[in-house]
Amino acid sequence: MWFLGMDVGTGGTRAVIVDENGKLIAGASSEHAPFRAERPGWAEQDPEDWWRAAQEAIRGAIAAAPEPHQPIAAICLTGQMHGAVMLDENGAVLRPSLIWCDTRTQPECDWLTQKIGYEKLIELTCNPALPNFTLTKLLWVKTHQPEIFAKIRHIMCPKDYVRYRLTGEFAIDVQEASGTLLLDVTHRRWSHEVAEAAGIPMSWLPKVFESPEICACISEQAAGQTGLQAGTPVAAGAGDQGAGAVGMGILQPGSVSATIGTSGVVFAATAEPTKDPKGRIHTFCHAVPGRWHVMGVTQSAGLSLNWLRNTFFAGQKYDEMNEDAAKVPPCSDGLEWAPYLLGERTPHLDPEVRAGFVGIGVQHTAAHFVRAVQEGVAYSLQDTFTLFADLGIPVTAIRLGGGGARGALWRKIQAGIYGQTVEILTAEEGGAFGCALMAGVGVAHWKNLDEACGQAIEVAERITADFADVAAYKKGYAKWRKVYPALRSLRG
Repeated sequence: MWFLGMDVGTGGTRAVIVDENGKLIAGASSEHAPFRAERPGWAEQDPEDWWRAAQEAIRGAIAAAPEPHQPIAAICLTGQMHGAVMLDENGAVLRPSLIWCDTRTQPECDWLTQKIGYEKLIELTCNPALPNFTLTKLLWVKTHQPEIFAKIRHIMCPKDYVRYRLTGEFAIDVQEASGTLLLDVTHRRWSHEVAEAAGIPMSWLPKVFESPEICACISEQAAGQTGLQAGTPVAAGAGDQGAGAVGMGILQPGSVSATIGTSGVVFAATAEPTKDPKGRIHTFCHAVPGRWHVMGVTQSAGLSLNWLRNTFFAGQKYDEMNEDAAKVPPCSDGLEWAPYLLGERTPHLDPEVRAGFVGIGVQHTAAHFVRAVQEGVAYSLQDTFTLFADLGIPVTAIRLGGGGARGALWRKIQAGIYGQTVEILTAEEGGAFGCALMAGVGVAHWKNLDEACGQAIEVAERITADFADVAAYKKGYAKWRKVYPALRSLRG
């Protein structure tokens, strides 16, 4: 018996297959076309491209699996959160999707906040209005493309569109729905009050399920396109952060992950919905039924290092860049990076601020810039840990994920800046792996996600924070926190 999990990401779609013991046995990926950015702060992708990539990834994973092939007992999806997919009455896509990193919607955020009230919105949804969230993107279309808005009959997020193509069903999970700004996160249901205030008919919203719950089955048409069997159960899944947390075993209160992908996320499981009155962190439903989570987001985490390489180190591999950067002392001899290429979410909620190197001197080499970028990203994630401490959210263990977990230097930097031992997992397949486990729970192969993760997840390495690094970074972080106010003041 096998289970398939799939992650519809920003850069591509990945499908993985795990066996009945939760062990990874095969995987395949397909790249997406780069997102379009016609203007600064804009980011759009074509949902049809996700569907093409999903078919290729599923067929590739099945082909890569060892013989004899076992039946795929269930599948589950995750993907980039917050994207707005708009369909007409026939299920056709009306326009390209405004994806998570599209930040054009600040005027719509301001309007919605004024309409509902800042405190009331947090009471209703546990979150403030931010340009990244799905609802604000819908409001932008309502304002600027009313002829398209008038044709909308269904709205969904990226991975839920792919599930629609796989099954013909309109469905969403509570964790993903938490990032739309249309969910009553405390009660795990759509908020009629927010939808009415925003002018969004409830009939447009898909049915909400708990993440491991079976919500659909593979259609005959999709079976022929993917190699899956018609009738295969499909679990509701979760957004990439919720599914990634499952894949890393971040299920119990006190467990925390720090994941550096394109963006960076610090994610903590909680027993109750913890609301920040200032809205600086997100409070969402967890993929684990009956639990919640809080998370802080750095918009340009791995993106910062990728931008640096593409711009100044063309042709070099990350390992080559890091080899020299590892020789630079902590705090990069005073060079600092503020990772605000796309604005910032946590804790500043500022889509307009932009990135900067600060403190450049003649002593700085190319290696200093590489290390400074990695330190700046980790400092930005430390901002979330600082908020956790202020709000009384426990942190008893930190697991690293994404690209930031694969390089020895970035691991060491994070341990030093967070001031705690960090853990690396044996197999870190992120959200797709977490989805495969959810698929198994959905068809009752495992009793619950705690049991599934207990069998499937192993810690490969623990990295203890170096005492000297902790001392240096404590001073460095205090200095680094002065950079944002300075950058903000330059906007005039």
